[in-house]
Amino acid sequence: MRPNFRVWPVLVLLSILSLPLVLMYFYLVVDTFTDTTAGSLLPDSFTLEHWKFLFETPETGRASIWPVTANTFLFAGSTSLIVVMVSLTAGYALSRLNMPFRKFFLGGVLTLHAFPTVTLIIAIFLMLQMSGLYNTLIGVILVKTALELPLGIWIMKGFYDTVPWEIEMAGITDGASRFTVWWKLVLPQVQPGIAALALFSFLEAWKEFILPQVLAPSGASQVLATYLQNIIADDRKPDFNLFKSIGLFYALPVIFIYVVFNRKLMNIYGGGTKG
Repeated sequence: MRPNFRVWPVLVLLSILSLPLVLMYFYLVVDTFTDTTAGSLLPDSFTLEHWKFLFETPETGRASIWPVTANTFLFAGSTSLIVVMVSLTAGYALSRLNMPFRKFFLGGVLTLHAFPTVTLIIAIFLMLQMSGLYNTLIGVILVKTALELPLGIWIMKGFYDTVPWEIEMAGITDGASRFTVWWKLVLPQVQPGIAALALFSFLEAWKEFILPQVLAPSGASQVLATYLQNIIADDRKPDFNLFKSIGLFYALPVIFIYVVFNRKLMNIYGGGTKG
């Protein structure tokens, strides 16, 4: 295949525009493994001191990061799982079933997603207090799931709409039940949508800060976003290199997810075979 020289100017321009971002991340990684004198641009010495938080215990004066990491994975994983499960069934019903008030329900779902989280935080706070779920990780999971569901339902409905009716009719004609048709014939057609929704809802929960900070402020329900904020808030002389190290640790799962599922995300519109 001959090289396409028409794209080279675009690639060069994008590389130049991306250079500051690349340098920023490069210095972030370098700063986590080095010490630098104030005012100097070059590091003075190599050190692993900034990664000592990996081995800290409550006896050393700061909470161990591993229970916090487990909370974050539990929060993000549970949110993603519930959003996908509910969206798979709700999206299919809205796409295929001629239910009463269908258009009104679709409009209501879209309207719910339009409200910013901050505008609902007081009402959510009161509801969790009355239900006894305030200051618990379960409460935060339920709230985040409810806020992510409208978009998830709309995404899955869009993918179901691309699946031809002929596929389902063929299965029903062969004697398969409606559930079997949905499970074995329709779901394989919308796999890119399932993967995208699972990843997006996981990442949205992974980076969430406001809900855990306000609705679960205790240390037992702490997640990495609030743990990272407390590193700066608790110290009169903040250790910015330690802050960067924890930030890099916080970003590693996201980088891993992107590397592993990059091809799947690039094929997000590959679901469905049009008839």
